[in-house]
Amino acid sequence: MERAFGLEIPRTLEEVCDPRRLALIVYDMQIGVLRQIKDADAVVKRVGEVLDAARSAGVRVVFLRHLSMPMELMGVFQLRMAMTWQRVDSVTEVNPWFLRGSPGFDITPELAPRATEAVFDKITMSAFEGTPVDIVLRDCGVNAFVIVGVATEVGIDPTVRHGADLGYIPVVVTDACGAGNEDAARRSIDNLRFTGDALFTDSTTFCRLLRGH
Repeated sequence: MERAFGLEIPRTLEEVCDPRRLALIVYDMQIGVLRQIKDADAVVKRVGEVLDAARSAGVRVVFLRHLSMPMELMGVFQLRMAMTWQRVDSVTEVNPWFLRGSPGFDITPELAPRATEAVFDKITMSAFEGTPVDIVLRDCGVNAFVIVGVATEVGIDPTVRHGADLGYIPVVVTDACGAGNEDAARRSIDNLRFTGDALFTDSTTFCRLLRGH
Protein backbone atom coordinates (compact mmCIF):
# COMPACT_ATOMS: atom_id res chain seq x y z
CA MET A 1 0.00 0.00 0.00
CA GLU A 2 1.45 3.37 -1.01
CA ARG A 3 1.12 6.11 1.60
CA ALA A 4 1.35 9.85 1.00
CA PHE A 5 -0.14 13.02 2.51
CA GLY A 6 -2.07 11.02 5.06
CA LEU A 7 -3.64 8.85 2.34
CA GLU A 8 -3.48 5.11 1.66
CA ILE A 9 -3.21 4.50 -2.08
CA PRO A 10 -3.88 0.89 -3.13
CA ARG A 11 -1.77 -0.28 -6.06
CA THR A 12 -2.69 -3.94 -6.42
CA LEU A 13 -5.96 -5.79 -6.87
CA GLU A 14 -5.45 -7.47 -3.48
CA GLU A 15 -5.11 -4.07 -1.78
CA VAL A 16 -8.23 -2.74 -3.51
CA CYS A 17 -10.31 -5.76 -2.49
CA ASP A 18 -10.74 -4.66 1.10
CA PRO A 19 -14.38 -5.38 2.11
CA ARG A 20 -14.39 -2.29 4.35
CA ARG A 21 -13.89 0.02 1.38
CA LEU A 22 -15.31 -2.00 -1.49
CA ALA A 23 -18.81 -2.32 -2.97
CA LEU A 24 -20.21 -4.73 -5.54
CA ILE A 25 -22.34 -3.27 -8.33
CA VAL A 26 -24.56 -5.88 -10.02
CA TYR A 27 -25.59 -4.21 -13.25
CA ASP A 28 -28.86 -4.91 -15.13
CA MET A 29 -29.11 -8.63 -14.47
CA GLN A 30 -32.75 -8.45 -15.46
CA ILE A 31 -34.78 -11.17 -17.11
CA GLY A 32 -35.50 -9.07 -20.21
CA VAL A 33 -31.89 -7.94 -20.60
CA LEU A 34 -30.47 -11.45 -20.23
CA ARG A 35 -32.71 -12.67 -23.04
CA GLN A 36 -30.62 -10.51 -25.37
CA ILE A 37 -27.24 -11.79 -24.16
CA LYS A 38 -25.30 -14.71 -25.59
CA ASP A 39 -24.31 -17.31 -22.97
CA ALA A 40 -26.60 -15.69 -20.41
CA ASP A 41 -26.68 -18.81 -18.23
CA ALA A 42 -22.89 -18.80 -17.89
CA VAL A 43 -22.89 -15.09 -17.03
CA VAL A 44 -25.58 -15.63 -14.37
CA LYS A 45 -23.51 -18.45 -12.87
CA ARG A 46 -20.34 -16.36 -12.62
CA VAL A 47 -22.18 -13.31 -11.31
CA GLY A 48 -23.73 -15.59 -8.70
CA GLU A 49 -20.29 -16.81 -7.63
CA VAL A 50 -19.01 -13.24 -7.27
CA LEU A 51 -22.15 -12.25 -5.40
CA ASP A 52 -21.82 -15.17 -2.97
CA ALA A 53 -18.18 -14.33 -2.30
CA ALA A 54 -18.99 -10.65 -1.74
CA ARG A 55 -21.80 -11.49 0.66
CA SER A 56 -19.60 -13.90 2.61
CA ALA A 57 -16.88 -11.26 2.93
CA GLY A 58 -19.27 -8.54 4.05
CA VAL A 59 -18.93 -6.43 0.90
CA ARG A 60 -21.78 -3.97 0.41
CA VAL A 61 -23.96 -4.87 -2.59
CA VAL A 62 -25.91 -2.59 -4.91
CA PHE A 63 -28.15 -3.80 -7.75
CA LEU A 64 -29.09 -1.67 -10.76
CA ARG A 65 -32.12 -2.14 -13.00
CA HIS A 66 -32.88 -0.44 -16.28
CA LEU A 67 -36.30 1.22 -16.17
CA SER A 68 -38.39 2.31 -19.15
CA MET A 69 -40.56 5.38 -18.88
CA PRO A 70 -44.14 5.34 -20.14
CA MET A 71 -44.21 6.64 -23.69
CA GLU A 72 -45.58 10.00 -22.54
CA LEU A 73 -42.53 10.54 -20.29
CA MET A 74 -39.76 9.11 -22.45
CA GLY A 75 -38.63 12.45 -23.88
CA VAL A 76 -36.35 13.16 -26.82
CA PHE A 77 -33.29 11.19 -25.73
CA GLN A 78 -35.23 8.20 -24.44
CA LEU A 79 -37.30 7.95 -27.61
CA ARG A 80 -34.25 8.27 -29.87
CA MET A 81 -32.41 5.63 -27.86
CA ALA A 82 -35.40 3.28 -27.95
CA MET A 83 -35.74 3.64 -31.71
CA THR A 84 -32.03 2.93 -32.13
CA TRP A 85 -31.95 -0.14 -29.90
CA GLN A 86 -35.22 -1.53 -31.22
CA ARG A 87 -34.24 -0.73 -34.83
CA VAL A 88 -37.47 1.05 -35.67
CA ASP A 89 -38.01 4.23 -37.65
CA SER A 90 -40.99 5.75 -35.85
CA VAL A 91 -41.97 6.58 -32.29
CA THR A 92 -45.23 4.75 -32.89
CA GLU A 93 -43.25 1.51 -33.25
CA VAL A 94 -41.41 1.87 -29.93
CA ASN A 95 -42.21 -0.69 -27.24
CA PRO A 96 -41.08 0.21 -23.68
CA TRP A 97 -39.39 -3.06 -22.77
CA PHE A 98 -38.67 -2.37 -19.10
CA LEU A 99 -41.74 -0.79 -17.62
CA ARG A 100 -42.07 -1.33 -13.88
CA GLY A 101 -44.01 -4.56 -13.30
CA SER A 102 -43.37 -5.92 -16.80
CA PRO A 103 -42.12 -9.54 -17.12
CA GLY A 104 -38.61 -8.53 -18.19
CA PHE A 105 -38.03 -5.85 -15.54
CA ASP A 106 -37.21 -8.03 -12.55
CA ILE A 107 -33.74 -9.23 -11.63
CA THR A 108 -33.28 -12.88 -12.52
CA PRO A 109 -34.41 -14.99 -9.54
CA GLU A 110 -31.05 -16.78 -9.21
CA LEU A 111 -29.58 -13.45 -8.02
CA ALA A 112 -32.45 -12.22 -5.87
CA PRO A 113 -31.36 -9.19 -3.80
CA ARG A 114 -31.45 -9.51 -0.03
CA ALA A 115 -33.12 -7.10 2.35
CA THR A 116 -29.66 -5.84 3.32
CA GLU A 117 -28.88 -4.83 -0.28
CA ALA A 118 -30.00 -1.85 -2.34
CA VAL A 119 -31.83 -1.95 -5.68
CA PHE A 120 -31.75 1.26 -7.73
CA ASP A 121 -33.59 1.95 -10.97
CA LYS A 122 -32.09 4.09 -13.72
CA ILE A 123 -32.97 5.40 -17.17
CA THR A 124 -29.33 6.07 -18.06
CA MET A 125 -26.35 3.89 -18.94
CA SER A 126 -24.06 4.91 -16.07
CA ALA A 127 -25.06 3.45 -12.71
CA PHE A 128 -24.08 6.77 -11.13
CA GLU A 129 -26.17 9.14 -13.25
CA GLY A 130 -29.52 10.07 -11.71
CA THR A 131 -29.28 7.45 -8.92
CA PRO A 132 -28.25 7.61 -5.23
CA VAL A 133 -25.37 5.16 -5.77
CA ASP A 134 -22.60 7.73 -5.32
CA ILE A 135 -24.13 9.20 -2.15
CA VAL A 136 -24.70 5.76 -0.63
CA LEU A 137 -21.18 4.49 -1.34
CA ARG A 138 -19.44 7.65 -0.15
CA ASP A 139 -21.48 7.71 3.04
CA CYS A 140 -20.31 4.15 3.74
CA GLY A 141 -16.66 5.10 3.22
CA VAL A 142 -16.37 3.11 -0.01
CA ASN A 143 -13.64 4.17 -2.45
CA ALA A 144 -13.64 1.24 -4.87
CA PHE A 145 -16.25 -0.87 -6.59
CA VAL A 146 -16.27 -4.16 -8.43
CA ILE A 147 -18.74 -4.44 -11.27
CA VAL A 148 -20.43 -7.45 -12.87
CA GLY A 149 -23.47 -7.80 -15.12
CA VAL A 150 -24.57 -6.86 -18.60
CA ALA A 151 -23.80 -5.46 -20.97
CA THR A 152 -20.10 -4.63 -21.15
CA GLU A 153 -20.32 -2.35 -24.17
CA VAL A 154 -23.55 -0.61 -23.14
CA GLY A 155 -23.57 -0.12 -19.37
CA ILE A 156 -20.39 -1.48 -17.80
CA ASP A 157 -18.14 0.79 -19.88
CA PRO A 158 -19.86 4.11 -19.02
CA THR A 159 -20.27 3.12 -15.37
CA VAL A 160 -16.54 2.40 -15.05
CA ARG A 161 -15.60 5.68 -16.72
CA HIS A 162 -18.08 7.69 -14.67
CA GLY A 163 -17.03 5.99 -11.46
CA ALA A 164 -13.38 6.78 -12.14
CA ASP A 165 -14.27 10.43 -12.79
CA LEU A 166 -15.98 10.47 -9.38
CA GLY A 167 -12.80 9.24 -7.73
CA TYR A 168 -13.55 5.53 -7.29
CA ILE A 169 -11.24 2.67 -8.23
CA PRO A 170 -13.26 0.42 -10.57
CA VAL A 171 -12.63 -3.33 -10.75
CA VAL A 172 -14.09 -5.18 -13.74
CA VAL A 173 -14.66 -8.93 -13.40
CA THR A 174 -14.43 -9.57 -17.12
CA ASP A 175 -15.82 -13.10 -17.26
CA ALA A 176 -18.81 -12.04 -15.12
CA CYS A 177 -19.76 -9.31 -17.59
CA GLY A 178 -21.91 -10.36 -20.54
CA ALA A 179 -22.10 -8.70 -23.93
CA GLY A 180 -24.70 -8.12 -26.60
CA ASN A 181 -21.95 -7.61 -29.18
CA GLU A 182 -18.67 -9.39 -28.52
CA ASP A 183 -16.59 -7.17 -30.80
CA ALA A 184 -17.92 -3.98 -29.22
CA ALA A 185 -17.34 -5.46 -25.75
CA ARG A 186 -13.71 -6.24 -26.58
CA ARG A 187 -13.21 -2.69 -27.81
CA SER A 188 -14.70 -1.37 -24.57
CA ILE A 189 -12.36 -3.46 -22.43
CA ASP A 190 -9.36 -2.52 -24.57
CA ASN A 191 -10.18 1.18 -24.23
CA LEU A 192 -10.68 0.89 -20.48
CA ARG A 193 -7.36 -0.92 -20.15
CA PHE A 194 -5.68 1.83 -22.17
CA THR A 195 -6.95 4.66 -19.99
CA GLY A 196 -5.63 2.88 -16.90
CA ASP A 197 -8.37 3.91 -14.46
CA ALA A 198 -9.68 0.41 -13.78
CA LEU A 199 -8.35 -2.93 -12.62
CA PHE A 200 -9.35 -6.18 -14.31
CA THR A 201 -9.74 -9.67 -12.96
CA ASP A 202 -11.70 -12.89 -13.40
CA SER A 203 -14.29 -14.38 -11.10
CA THR A 204 -12.02 -17.14 -9.77
CA THR A 205 -9.27 -14.71 -8.80
CA PHE A 206 -11.66 -12.19 -7.28
CA CYS A 207 -13.44 -14.80 -5.17
CA ARG A 208 -10.11 -16.17 -3.95
CA LEU A 209 -8.95 -12.70 -2.89
CA LEU A 210 -12.15 -12.07 -0.97
CA ARG A 211 -11.89 -15.39 0.81
CA GLY A 212 -8.48 -14.25 2.08
CA HIS A 213 -10.04 -11.39 4.08
